[in-house]
Amino acid sequence: MNVVFAVKQYVSKMIEDSGPGMKVLLMDKETTSIVSMVYTQSEILQKEVYLFERIDSSNRETMKHLKAICFLRPTKENVEYLIQELRRPKYSIYFVYFSNVISKSDVKSLAEADEQEVVAEVQEFYGDYIAVNPHVFSLNLLGCCQGRNWDSAQLSRTTQGLTALLLSLKKCPMIRYQLSSESAKRLAECVKQVITKEYELFDFRRTEVPPLLLILDRSDDAITPLLNQWTYQAMVHELLGINNNRIDLSRVPGISKDLREVVLSAENDEFYANNMYLNFAEIGSNIKNLMEDFQKKKPKEQQKLESIADMKAFVENYPQFKKMSGTVSKHVTVVGELSRLVSERNLLEVSEVEQELACQNDHSSALQNMRRLLQNPKVTEFDAARLVMLYALHYERHSSNSLPGLMMDLKNKGVSEKYRKLVSAVVEYGGKRVRGSDLFSPKDAVSITKQFLKGLKGVENVYTQHQPLLHETLDQLIKGKLKDNQYPYLGPSTLRDRPQDIIVFVIGGATYEEALTVYNLNRTNPGVRIVLGGTTVHNTKSFLEEVLASGFRGRSSESSHVTPRSSSRR
Repeated sequence: MNVVFAVKQYVSKMIEDSGPGMKVLLMDKETTSIVSMVYTQSEILQKEVYLFERIDSSNRETMKHLKAICFLRPTKENVEYLIQELRRPKYSIYFVYFSNVISKSDVKSLAEADEQEVVAEVQEFYGDYIAVNPHVFSLNLLGCCQGRNWDSAQLSRTTQGLTALLLSLKKCPMIRYQLSSESAKRLAECVKQVITKEYELFDFRRTEVPPLLLILDRSDDAITPLLNQWTYQAMVHELLGINNNRIDLSRVPGISKDLREVVLSAENDEFYANNMYLNFAEIGSNIKNLMEDFQKKKPKEQQKLESIADMKAFVENYPQFKKMSGTVSKHVTVVGELSRLVSERNLLEVSEVEQELACQNDHSSALQNMRRLLQNPKVTEFDAARLVMLYALHYERHSSNSLPGLMMDLKNKGVSEKYRKLVSAVVEYGGKRVRGSDLFSPKDAVSITKQFLKGLKGVENVYTQHQPLLHETLDQLIKGKLKDNQYPYLGPSTLRDRPQDIIVFVIGGATYEEALTVYNLNRTNPGVRIVLGGTTVHNTKSFLEEVLASGFRGRSSESSHVTPRSSSRR
């Protein structure tokens, strides 16, 4: 179950099926992102694709010597653009691929428009999602719900993305969903409808243990997207932002022109592939080794190019050297900028308190440490508000809840009203009233003992103590212990055996910390294969945008006094 490989295979097949000769790849805004995640431009150029065009661009030239490969989402707009294109074709022959199921009536309209008979074939290739890592996919959708209910356009797009994923991995799954979330149930029903309607497409060879699709809701764990991260990929997304593998470094002080935007893709960057899940301390020493390796391979300035053989060797090694030089300068710049932000924003201290708020249950110690940090001028308003959000979620119903005082501290620190309002918005979004699971206290004797022993032993790394709720959910699922009354099956049948192929989808967005969890579970559970998807992949900034886009506006600090429940009612 490798989503990068699945999409890559579709793109290769499209190009192969069109035969030899010069080609243009005609895409829409979304399929451009889908393709760019799995192929670099130079890789596609090697396959005789010399031009990349958008179907919605009006000023394309007529080039009758080119074949057109169209890879489009089956939307009304795209069908309309294609009809216009076929009435006045700019290329010699068209191979049309839709990224999802296309209706018969749309195919009929296209056939009627194709008066000059330039269309060689029309097919469905189900690459209708963004392949982020081999086991992670996203739909790049922000604000998928309004309150607790789906936005209808987003529900339809999510259903299409999820069914395309199942088709591309050749899985016809049983479905479980989070009972406490109305939107999880709704999405489960929509996916089931498509599987029933398109039963011929989903008629795959039966496996002994059927695959499982588990649909979850972000609001069940609003803690994970609020934490600072310390593994490479997650940290880059948290502090710099990853958008379709691209990192914008234009704000970095003194950045050179060619490093203003860099691409981090595990598919064609060996250093990134080997380091994306390692923590920041290890990255530092690995960068040092990369630099030393580079120094050794660097062509000597005074190297004498006397013979033809010398020159030949130099020219042959030069592209590799140039590529390595690009990799070195890119990662040195990225790690350098991460390092600068960590010290400028005092993130080691901030993160330590965040972890304490997320993982420990000592209210007075957490409160004391927070108050100390809120006084620190190096702590930004963003980080200060984030700490108060974590506190508000964890100690929402604590008998000594001190939220009003902390809100006052934020105001005195000069934190803008926008961030102060977000504190209550986040509690509205993912507070105790909404959650279906117990996010903070251990559930059973085993985990209570584990936590007790952990307390005695101390943690190996104070910055990475936190485990997302997803870890426990999947751990229970793999062991066959996930409760049916919290995560029911859709329909009458249930799974007798432990699941082997699991697709988890998070409405409201997954995170790179959860991607790391899934990566580790795949590694430590032979025979189990898990793929994680979400409406998007969040960092804290985009998660807070999601909360706002879902209509949770929050209240200003003056009116956000939460009356603590008396301890007897907890």
